[in-house]
Amino acid sequence: MATSSSAHRVVGELYAQHHDWVVQLLRRRLGGHELALDLAQDTFVRILSSGTVPIFREPRAYLTTVAGRLCGQYYRRRALERAYEQSLTLLEPELVPSPETRLLVLEALDAVGQVLDGLGSKVREIFLLSQLDGLTYPQIAERMGLSVNVVQKAMLKAYRHCYLGVYGA
Repeated sequence: MATSSSAHRVVGELYAQHHDWVVQLLRRRLGGHELALDLAQDTFVRILSSGTVPIFREPRAYLTTVAGRLCGQYYRRRALERAYEQSLTLLEPELVPSPETRLLVLEALDAVGQVLDGLGSKVREIFLLSQLDGLTYPQIAERMGLSVNVVQKAMLKAYRHCYLGVYGA
């Protein structure tokens, strides 16, 4: 791992050697050059802001992983924005929130989505059935063919994960 000043140097060298390649990788995935430039920049900022910069044996593999995660976040955010905007069309005009409120809601939903993405699919499903659908643990257990004990353990894991996602370790 590198210190702060050496981290800047390592990321600077990584940027100089691989920036154009990352832009092309992202352009193929995203279609747009401007968006690819933005996410390429975010890729290097993410690496630099991670606190430590590992010594790279396969820098392009690492860059592909970081850029791929940013693409996933971008697509998830876009889908979330579309779903939210679509739900707003169902509201009476006087109930539609202001642009500032919309942005705050989207940011909050995105943060929740990122935390939930860190859960395994079964634990996430159990958590959502409990929190969004209001099902009891026995109802979830019956619906998913699990024991109540397994549901309780999954919920404990989900609560712990969400807590750490919000408040840190």
